[in-house]
Amino acid sequence: MPSSEVENARPLSLSGHVGFDSLPDQLVNKSTSQGFCFNILCIGETGIGKSTLMDTLFNTNFENFESSHFEPKVKLRAQTYDLQESSVRLKLTVVSTVGFGDQMNKQESYQHIVDYINTQFESHLQEELKIKRSLHNYHDSRIHACLYFIAPSGHSLKSLDLVTMKNLDSKVNIIPVIAKADTISKSELHKLKIKIMSELVSNGIQIYQFPVDDETVAKINTNMNGHLPFAVVGSTEEVNLGNKMVKARQYPWGVVQVENETHCDFVKLREMLISVNMEDLREQTHTRHYELYRRCKLEEMGFKDTDSESKPVSVQQTYELKRQEFLAELQKREEEMKQTFVQRVKEKEAELKEAERELYARYEQLKQLHTEEKSELEEKRRMLEEEMSFFSKRKAAAELLNSQSLNNKKDKDRKNAGFR
Repeated sequence: MPSSEVENARPLSLSGHVGFDSLPDQLVNKSTSQGFCFNILCIGETGIGKSTLMDTLFNTNFENFESSHFEPKVKLRAQTYDLQESSVRLKLTVVSTVGFGDQMNKQESYQHIVDYINTQFESHLQEELKIKRSLHNYHDSRIHACLYFIAPSGHSLKSLDLVTMKNLDSKVNIIPVIAKADTISKSELHKLKIKIMSELVSNGIQIYQFPVDDETVAKINTNMNGHLPFAVVGSTEEVNLGNKMVKARQYPWGVVQVENETHCDFVKLREMLISVNMEDLREQTHTRHYELYRRCKLEEMGFKDTDSESKPVSVQQTYELKRQEFLAELQKREEEMKQTFVQRVKEKEAELKEAERELYARYEQLKQLHTEEKSELEEKRRMLEEEMSFFSKRKAAAELLNSQSLNNKKDKDRKNAGFR
């Protein structure tokens, strides 16, 4: 049905109770039975307090691993937990960056994070594009919130922080937090917050803004947007303070209470992240960041909503057009391959003909050389035969002369014998 017909739908009044006013309750019951999922990405240097803050936020002890400062590259470690509060079940995935900012060359530190987020988007897109989908029980691994931990240096953001957030702001909901805020004074903290927000704005980095379009949370979210970035302190240790056990960090000079809003913004972060805006973070991930990735990916694949004349194009039309383009491209490549094959055959024939000419020339050269050598041998043979003939004649003459000489001698001897 066209959108114009939906907008012009005629309102009607009901003469009695129908029952669809229970749809919200049905939705709540269905969602409660199915459970929820929420995925948090924690980005920050090693030892900045990511694991401790996660433990403090969810009031539990997650499985934590010690990380060294000598990782060759940034790794992302994802751990999934099943949590339950009252009758609500939550599948929580905490993704932590291991070795972030520890390398000498930090130029590509953010790229591993971008690749991880894109991989989760791609997995969801591939599930959507399947013929037989199972999205109702598919584990959504897309990142819903990114807690970016800023070191409490008291100066400003590092270049790595700016580059990383700039490359992530179109892919994930970034919530910047100043870690270990109890290590700097309140005046320094105030100046650092102003400096950080100024640098984010000047560099065009869009962080997550708590929504103000819902009247029920508009006031508190407007107020909390003015407190960004949150200055937090994490601790799972409990200290006895006034006959009451509270989460705190104890120092020689005093106690920093984690849940005391005059000491840090931990309560504000927990309220904004979990109690008030968790569903909006999930919705923003799907409707904004994932839709942007999906649109770009489908456009790369050749899908579009309208043609060159701004007329709607169906998926079937796009598929048929893409199929024709593919067949045309296939035919074009086939023709190019044929031409390439013919060209290579011609080149090979030319090479063979050239080799044949060279071989024939060599043959003629050898043939001529053989003829010359044969002529020389024939000449030598003729001369040898002449010499042999001449020698034979001389030999015959010598033998004849010798025979005559012997005969004369015998005749002479007979005559001499007669006279005696």
